[in-house]
Order: sequence, then C-alpha cells, then structure tokens
Amino acid sequence: MSEPSFQDDVLNELGDDKLAEIAGLLGTDTDGARQTVSETVGAMTGGLQEKADDGDDEVRQAFAEVSEPPLQGVATLGGGLGGLLGGGMMAGVLAKVSKPVANAISKKTGIPAPTVMRVIELLIPVLMAVFAKRAAGKGAPTAGAPGSAAPGAAASEGPGLGDLLGEILGGKK
Repeated sequence: MSEPSFQDDVLNELGDDKLAEIAGLLGTDTDGARQTVSETVGAMTGGLQEKADDGDDEVRQAFAEVSEPPLQGVATLGGGLGGLLGGGMMAGVLAKVSKPVANAISKKTGIPAPTVMRVIELLIPVLMAVFAKRAAGKGAPTAGAPGSAAPGAAASEGPGLGDLLGEILGGKK
C-alpha cells in the first residue's frame, strides 16, 4: 500500500539536520544513519508490540495516554532529557525497551551499544511525536468532535487498544 511505514514517518519527522547529527554520532553518512535509524525503530516498535500482545498494562496505558489529544503538543515539543521527563508514561516505556534494543543493534551492526543508546535518546521524542500523530489520524478520541466521544472511548480501552497499537505502528488495519 502507499501509506508510509512507521520508520518512514520517523525519518521524515527527524528531518535532515537530526539525521546528519545521528550520522555524525555513528561516524557514517546519512544513508548509513537512515538504515541504523530504521533498524532501531523497527526493533523498538517490535518490542513494544510484543509487550502489548503479552498483555503488558504499562505499554497499553502508555499508548492510551499518547493517543489522547492533550499529549500531542507535549510530545511534539519535547527534546533531550527535558522532553523525556515531560513525556509521561510512553517515554518511560520507550526507555525500558531501549537498552535491549541498543544491545541487539550493537551486535547486529558492530556499533558500540553506548553510541546506539545516544541515537535512541535522540529518537524517543521523535517516536512520541509520530505515535501521537498516527494515533490522532487513526480514529483516536478527539476532544473537538462531540459525536465521536463514545466510539473513541471504546477504541481506547480493552482489546481495542491492541488494534490501535497495531494501526499506530503500521501493518494492521
């Protein structure tokens, strides 16, 4: 289908300046940085999907939180550690999956794990912004649409959240 992948959305949200910064951290060109970012994002979202599928309440709550409109502004304003601290539960969940992801990417690519962790720190606010944008575009509850309150509420709790998570991460409809 023509819908961009989650990795594509993250790369677009990153922009050329951040991608160049990541390339500098990695000691590679922007193509190498793009590939490492795609692999890292894929591993992180895969880890989140797995935790959600296993019934991890923290992951489910984090996605419910990030899909609520008031968080969108917070998620998109963040940057660095200040953005992580203000990012709520999703930032904490992403931080938890980041160490195993950094180790896995390090083994796969030969890039030292601490360097991969620095890349992940740059990616977390971007991931949160993309989660919020995708959630907003996938029928998540919207404060400005009074007629959609009941369907929106049903979609953000219980088993429906797994579907929302799949839609946010891509691949499921």
